[in-house]
Amino acid sequence: MDFGVQVNVYRTSWDAVRASVEAMEAGPWDSVWFADHFIPPGATHDQEALTAFEGLTAIAFAGGMTKKLRLGNLVLGNTYRNPALVAKIAGTIDTMTEGRFTLAIGAGWYQREHEAYGWTFPPMKERQDRFEEAVELIRLLVHNDDPVDFNGAYYQIDKARLSPGSFDNANPIPIMVGGTGPKRTLRTLAKYGDVMNLDGWARAGMSLELYQAKAEILERHCEDVGRDPAEIRRTLLMPCYLTEDQDMIDRAVKALGPGTVAGSKQYIIDRIGEFADAGIKEVMFGAIPSGDVERLKEFEEEILSAFR
Repeated sequence: MDFGVQVNVYRTSWDAVRASVEAMEAGPWDSVWFADHFIPPGATHDQEALTAFEGLTAIAFAGGMTKKLRLGNLVLGNTYRNPALVAKIAGTIDTMTEGRFTLAIGAGWYQREHEAYGWTFPPMKERQDRFEEAVELIRLLVHNDDPVDFNGAYYQIDKARLSPGSFDNANPIPIMVGGTGPKRTLRTLAKYGDVMNLDGWARAGMSLELYQAKAEILERHCEDVGRDPAEIRRTLLMPCYLTEDQDMIDRAVKALGPGTVAGSKQYIIDRIGEFADAGIKEVMFGAIPSGDVERLKEFEEEILSAFR
């Protein structure tokens, strides 16, 4: 089992982010992840002035700070950038970090960001159509040394070459498809993705039963498109509250849904063990404040040590 942390990059300072990344690099962690928001989610008008670091710039800087940690965003919003540009940035980061980058991308959901920055916010169906097309285009660029043509309904490229591309051509940049929508998103994953991620911030909870239901849908899509489901790595973004304070536990479950991982050391170890038995290969913890090095050490000593 691999372990990472989604280090918060909004409503915080870069010194706090840096402290977390440096502590993780020095510790037993495997990966670090940043969000991709231009305005802190849920911000009021006044709170929009609070810091929100741009996701790809921030993760590239973290790559220069580290030597071992794998890097990625949970997850990039497709509607913020042209997907060919995203592929170009991914190839650059992966080359600079010697193969440590995962390109994780979703359809986009935060309407206020689009309004604030002047980006079109299409209806859900169009966002899903755009997203599927974008992931197909990105995969073509990442998996081809030769120039690529693509003539989609929303995106077109003309003999585009990804150079630099993946650091290791034998192991192309993995593409994580963000989200687990049963009809479109999981089918896009089956066709073009490499990594599945169940997002515990999505307020559907973090139950084993939920993951198993999503995994079964993914496997049916894989069968339909002729893909071996074993090729797709399974991961969790797990908001996690290491506490025996029942009031805090109750509030976390109420806010995030059934199965939210909040409780004692042994409870958390047991929950992660269940997911490991079900095929999960990596857990990315959420809810560890950026800059809280002591909390990172607590997780290292109390949780990670049980799986090493």
